[in-house]
Amino acid sequence: MTARDERGSVTPLIIGFAVVVALLVAVVVDASAAYLRRQGLNSAADSAALAATDGIQGEAVYTHGLGERAQIDPAAARRYIADYFASSGIRRRFPGLDYAVSTTGNTVLVRVSSPMDLPLRVPGVGTDVAVTGAAASVVVVSD
Repeated sequence: MTARDERGSVTPLIIGFAVVVALLVAVVVDASAAYLRRQGLNSAADSAALAATDGIQGEAVYTHGLGERAQIDPAAARRYIADYFASSGIRRRFPGLDYAVSTTGNTVLVRVSSPMDLPLRVPGVGTDVAVTGAAASVVVVSD
């Protein structure tokens, strides 16, 4: 074998490594963007849950007294959360925001989701990417 027979054999290897590095960069950028979106949605869900329990707790104190345990009215919780999302500008920050509210006794659970356009397209990843977040808030009555 001569040195001439081995020329050019490094070029496919370099191109292959460049493709792998480009895919890794795309995956890291997309994962980072999704992580930041999830953190924002968790914050929005947390704020909404706190707005619901603060509103309900204040309403219950003035209308019914504290009693031994504060019960959360599901309709009131949904109303406070809808008011929060309408007045806070969260929907402008997260277009297509959808949320679900559930209550159990003295807890409000808020789940939010929002579609996301990934910054870089990775082959095999669909275009319909939704990111979700959740938070809960509890009303505690203490002496």
